[in-house]
Amino acid sequence: MRLFSKKSHLDEVRNGLPSITPRLWRYCVVLTKSSDIAHDLTQSTCLRALEKAHQFEKGTHLDRWVFRIAQRIWFNELRAKSVRHGGGIVAVEDANLPSNEPSAETNIFVSEVLSHVQALPEAQRTTVMLVYVEGFSYREAADVLQIPIGTVMSRLSAARKTLKTNLPLSESRIA
Repeated sequence: MRLFSKKSHLDEVRNGLPSITPRLWRYCVVLTKSSDIAHDLTQSTCLRALEKAHQFEKGTHLDRWVFRIAQRIWFNELRAKSVRHGGGIVAVEDANLPSNEPSAETNIFVSEVLSHVQALPEAQRTTVMLVYVEGFSYREAADVLQIPIGTVMSRLSAARKTLKTNLPLSESRIA
């Protein structure tokens, strides 16, 4: 009877994917800079996760495993197209990002910040996304990106410096 009560790897992945799909899509938007391409990448990632479910280690973080799959698929796509530097850039205004329309001022500010984040180099942009948007710890982001934790800290420091220089914030906007 014990065999029947244990969930298979496939069941664990299949049951966990719906709850992380919105976060995965956001991560894919940051990687691809396009909502349409991000949609395709999200679908490819979910399909690959289901195909490779036997490789998922139960008891670990499904989101980190799936984000790593998305990153690998995207990097393989870039390599295949030989567009390693600066290809496929889409203006934030053209990305059709979903908005809950909080206020015009907030939307303008968020669009401005997102535009500056999207202008960061890819390595900094993905690190910012994982740490500041997804809430991963430096260690977790390092695991997803398969880089040393010091590199995560360095990328975030460089990104903050660039954003501070390019996006002067007034006190009223911060509050």
